[in-house]
Amino acid sequence: MSALATVLRAIEEAPPGPGTLAAFDLDGTLIAGYSATVVYRDRLRTRDISVGELLRTTGAVLDTQFRGADVGGLMDVAVHALAGRQEDDLLEWGLRLFRQQIAGMIYRDARTIVAAHRRAGHTVVLATSATPYQARYVAEDLDLPDLLCTEPEVRDGMLTGRLASPPLWGPAKAKALAGYADERGIDLAVAFAYSNGGEDVPMLESVGHPVALNPDRELSRRARHGGWPIVRLPRPQRGATPLSTVRTATAIGALMTTTAAAVGVGLLTRNRQTAANLVGAVGPDLALTICGITVTVRGRENAWSSRPAVFMFNHQSSLDVLVLGTVIRCDVTGVAKQEAARDPRFLPVGALLDVAYLDRSDTTAAKAALAPAVAKLRSGTSLAIAPEGTRSPTPRLGRFKKGGFHVAMQGRVPIVPIVIHDAGELMWRNSLVAHPGTVHVDVLAPVPTDDWTVETLDEHVREVREMFDECLRRGPR
Repeated sequence: MSALATVLRAIEEAPPGPGTLAAFDLDGTLIAGYSATVVYRDRLRTRDISVGELLRTTGAVLDTQFRGADVGGLMDVAVHALAGRQEDDLLEWGLRLFRQQIAGMIYRDARTIVAAHRRAGHTVVLATSATPYQARYVAEDLDLPDLLCTEPEVRDGMLTGRLASPPLWGPAKAKALAGYADERGIDLAVAFAYSNGGEDVPMLESVGHPVALNPDRELSRRARHGGWPIVRLPRPQRGATPLSTVRTATAIGALMTTTAAAVGVGLLTRNRQTAANLVGAVGPDLALTICGITVTVRGRENAWSSRPAVFMFNHQSSLDVLVLGTVIRCDVTGVAKQEAARDPRFLPVGALLDVAYLDRSDTTAAKAALAPAVAKLRSGTSLAIAPEGTRSPTPRLGRFKKGGFHVAMQGRVPIVPIVIHDAGELMWRNSLVAHPGTVHVDVLAPVPTDDWTVETLDEHVREVREMFDECLRRGPR
């Protein structure tokens, strides 16, 4: 049994319910790397850091790494530099950094561990020395309702440049976790704690189930001495490698060649749909195979039981279009944002399928563009649409837009939810390169829309979104 499987089994065997606590460190534990690095790189890029602050920060880092100092000095320098900033502006900044970079640093298997605790009904908390601007959105994305972190002092919505309390580092973090557990009547003897660093030994020693997750050298020694589980998670695949770049380029070339051949067939037969179906039958499977990507599908029969239909899918990656092709295969068109019309990876297929491109800044134009889609439904052609409207940076669902639901209701066809797992792990949201691996897909049972009305539409949107959310939380099986 792998180390990860051992930990997941221990979670299953632990007492269920909120009386069991699971505490997670952030940097190096839940994310590959350090959120502070992202912060400083962004500030350097935008020239939002003075030479004096840079020198003070360098000195504090050296004290921490080579003289054994805690992070107090480093945090003092960092927070002092933010004096006079509006907290709302910093939260907005933190959200931008999360979406652009930190979201892509979250370990896939860390999500699995957190989800296992959530399924067991355990109390889960993020405990970190980072500030709320680095940690808050990771906690929200992983559905960790409580956050213990280093809090800057805020008065009248503005940072004073001082800390509200000592940094949550070493013994201070263990003390904060003990106080959190005491307030809730939780016994730490049955609690779990996860960290990667030796500075968190006090917190790990305070619980009954310490786990060294991606441990550094110091924590590895302590874990071996104490017989603690040591789990090393594979890093997220975000960068391009020579092989993945060549495979992706070859796959795009093969898809374009297939599309060109299909267009030729369409011209000979004078039937665009025949050409589109030919691409659907060959193109996606060929491109994914070249990339080294396998697609496993549960509930494939649901993709065929009620056609035409509006196929709705969660959208995190450019791979989603190819994955949908392997599931739906034929007699389908789509609706996409206007920007996709300029995406060379999507343009040939979009042209062949006669996709309706929506200008999301022009509501009138968007409604007009949907009219042909409704007509296609009524003529027997299905529609594929991402109700989130755009790619999300993580597997967590965004808000669902109503356009696709209106189309299904007007066309009097069912909605078929297609839940895609792991595509974002193989091809990151803004990446041009795909990595080998497996994408898991759940095709859920068709949702009839016959009795829907405009007045009840919000309720139906919520119900469908909950189906996606439940399936994503459950994960591939």
